[in-house]
Amino acid sequence: MANKTQEVGGIHFPFPFTPYSIQKDFMAELYRVLEAGKIGIFESPTGTGKSLSLICGALSWLRDFEQKKHQEEARLLETGTVSLSDGQEQPLSLSSSCTETPDTLRPVGEPDWVTQFVQKKEERDLVDRLKEEQVRRKKREERLQQIRHNAQLKYAAKRMRQEEEEMERVLHLSREVLAAGAGAEPREQLAGEEDLVLAEYESDEEKGAASGVDEDEDDPEEEHVTKNLCINEDVKTLGSAQLMNDRCMEMQRSKHEKSRAEEEKPKRRRQERRATCPFYGYEQLQLLRDQVLVGVKDIEQLVALGKEARACPYYGSRSAIPAAQLVVLPYQMLLHAATRQAAGIRLQGQVVLIDEAHNLIDTITGIHSAEVSGSQLCQAHSQLLQYMERYGKRLKAKNLMYIKQILYLLEKFVTVLGGNIKQNPNTQSLSETGTELKTINDFLFESQIDNINLFKVRRYCERSMVSRKLFGFTERYGTVLAPSKEQPKLAGFQHFLQSLQPTVTQTSVTPVEEGEARVPRPASPLMHIESFLAALTTANQDGRVILSRQGSLSQSSLKFLLLNPAVHFAQVVKECRAVVIAGGTMQPVSDFREQLLACAGVEAERVVEFSCGHVIPPDNILPLVICSGPSSQQLEFTYQKRELPQMMDETGRILCNLCTVVPGGVVCFFPSYEYQRQVYAHWDKSGLLARLAVRKKIFQEPKRANQVEQVLMEYSRCIKCCGQAGGTVTGALLLSVVGGKMSEGINFSDNLGRCVVMVGMPYPNIKSPELQEKMAYLDQTLPRGPGQPPPGKALVENLCMKAVNQSIGRAIRHQKDFASIVLLDQRYARPPILGKLPAWIRDRVEVKATFGPAFAAMRKFHREKSVPS
Repeated sequence: MANKTQEVGGIHFPFPFTPYSIQKDFMAELYRVLEAGKIGIFESPTGTGKSLSLICGALSWLRDFEQKKHQEEARLLETGTVSLSDGQEQPLSLSSSCTETPDTLRPVGEPDWVTQFVQKKEERDLVDRLKEEQVRRKKREERLQQIRHNAQLKYAAKRMRQEEEEMERVLHLSREVLAAGAGAEPREQLAGEEDLVLAEYESDEEKGAASGVDEDEDDPEEEHVTKNLCINEDVKTLGSAQLMNDRCMEMQRSKHEKSRAEEEKPKRRRQERRATCPFYGYEQLQLLRDQVLVGVKDIEQLVALGKEARACPYYGSRSAIPAAQLVVLPYQMLLHAATRQAAGIRLQGQVVLIDEAHNLIDTITGIHSAEVSGSQLCQAHSQLLQYMERYGKRLKAKNLMYIKQILYLLEKFVTVLGGNIKQNPNTQSLSETGTELKTINDFLFESQIDNINLFKVRRYCERSMVSRKLFGFTERYGTVLAPSKEQPKLAGFQHFLQSLQPTVTQTSVTPVEEGEARVPRPASPLMHIESFLAALTTANQDGRVILSRQGSLSQSSLKFLLLNPAVHFAQVVKECRAVVIAGGTMQPVSDFREQLLACAGVEAERVVEFSCGHVIPPDNILPLVICSGPSSQQLEFTYQKRELPQMMDETGRILCNLCTVVPGGVVCFFPSYEYQRQVYAHWDKSGLLARLAVRKKIFQEPKRANQVEQVLMEYSRCIKCCGQAGGTVTGALLLSVVGGKMSEGINFSDNLGRCVVMVGMPYPNIKSPELQEKMAYLDQTLPRGPGQPPPGKALVENLCMKAVNQSIGRAIRHQKDFASIVLLDQRYARPPILGKLPAWIRDRVEVKATFGPAFAAMRKFHREKSVPS
């Protein structure tokens, strides 16, 4: 359908169809938030076109912002003055702060001629900058226009690439002929392993002092390569993302080393020529960058363009980021500073929209938490020790120093768990078991590593990429080596690795040769440990370390728990012009305000909340809180009561009654997999399962992710067949789990979800050490409002209700949909709990103290809604 322009409050919003009234309100409020540079918390129920409203509203603001900026620049260049709010004008030099006057900027006692000279120089500089920006923008626009309308450019570039490839092929043949005539030179013992040896390391301070080069300047070694965007077949066949990353980095280094060698022309022994990536040419990447900027491209289109242009889609799209007006990326990439920097994402002055942000706090916490097992610590220590013994004579002193420090850290981590680094972790029994929680400083002292500068170790790991080198080393010698005089220790190393991973098979007695098929292997354990080391540099008050001793050393672990996610979100809200976090169910929003924004230093007046209703008519939803069942059993599914036989029987009777009046599909959520299993087994034994099967075919949520699609297909097929065939079986009943695979991202629209039942309240495990520490942290950090529960208790309730809101939001997916929502627990009737439901549900909730009126309301609702209109 052709785009339509909607006008809301004098603002024109291009939209692909006529928007709902709530979408107009959403876009108008979003526009105001972006214009004012605020932080917005936006809630719009699933099925109301939230994502489309975000995009259209934000791009409309960007269009107007760019237009106003260009008009202001043109006026400044023409008049040399900037308008004040009262209609007066002032010189260009004051354009950055239009509310000030020349008198306020003049230092006391400074002569007028000095002030005038400085002012005129600032005016000239600003004019020059504006002119340069106009020239750059004009060139960029002309370039894009040329790409859009001139196909000859593409063909010319293609011919040039073909000529370059032909020339390279001829040169390569000539080199081979010369090499054959000259004869082979003796090779060193470790020739061919240059890519595994660490380069000479300089600390950040030494590098800056010696070269004077800014660390943000062009660096060929990027931190991340997206596997889906690689088009080099030799790299793609390697099987694992880490191997692909390593080969990509190696090819880039080869290219840059080749360029430097051609410039320097040193007299050196001829070395083995290493391959460079044919898709990493500058002109090719520039062409692909321009093609990417012409219009929005998805991953598949990027790959197709890259193959056509013979340019790497990853680096081509990465180079397009600075000039792009819209960049779409996973928000995990946005929220992790190192990943963000590696991808070339700069936040200064930008607008950030975070969609599906209901799990934002948990996501930040998860990204910056880390856990390592005793087995990983022992394996990393053994690998790194073998690496040092093999290449120690070729490593510089600073590399050896840091490697020894890492080995020392690994040994101390194993010791603090109660193990011995020199023994097999699978066979080591620990004398003490249990879980212990410590502050970061206490853990460092107890581990006896407080004398190690973890900041420098972390920087070394990032700069040297030692874990990648180690992974390449273990991958090359990933099978048992034949014992020899040269490699006896490596053979023992492989036997040790096999004892840690008994599933490794002996397929070869030689190192894996280049080009051979490789079985994907897990990433080096040192990579996981690097994340743990980085976490230990967190401020003492913002995190905790959990020591979990579980019988054997291999099963024991060290875990870093981030308590304050705001420390990693603070940079986002500080640098960006505006930030909007949006979701279908953002309630309760107090978590975002207090835990994320207030702790990140955001002033309360900068935060704007927006919440809208649903697009369905009010009578298309029936939310019920049922406090007791058909036999008057009070419904309160606490840990102490929910496993009672009478409670499980009452739940089964309620579902049997509901299934007689609800057509199509019923989705029933339980607090956990274990409780669902217990209830199912009890129903099977008591005969309630057979009674349920008379009306609905019963499906259970699978624990394996690869089985979810099949279960959903069978569930959908059953409902469709029952609706067409008639009979006593009127649909299907799907038993699901809160927080499981069916509670997020699954669309139970129309007949797939005519009723959603929530059994009990899915409170998190209050005995969890992590949760207890988080509660204690919030009690100490956040203020307690008058008449409000402690922040720690509020956290538990909020976690519970977020899970509920996500689950019940699986139904009602479009304007003409209808469904009933049944909350089985009398605790839902409490005002503080009801207040945490989304407004469009909360305003329609009916609390039923007994089952009779509840059943009557359900029967009436579905009878009326099922009649064809």
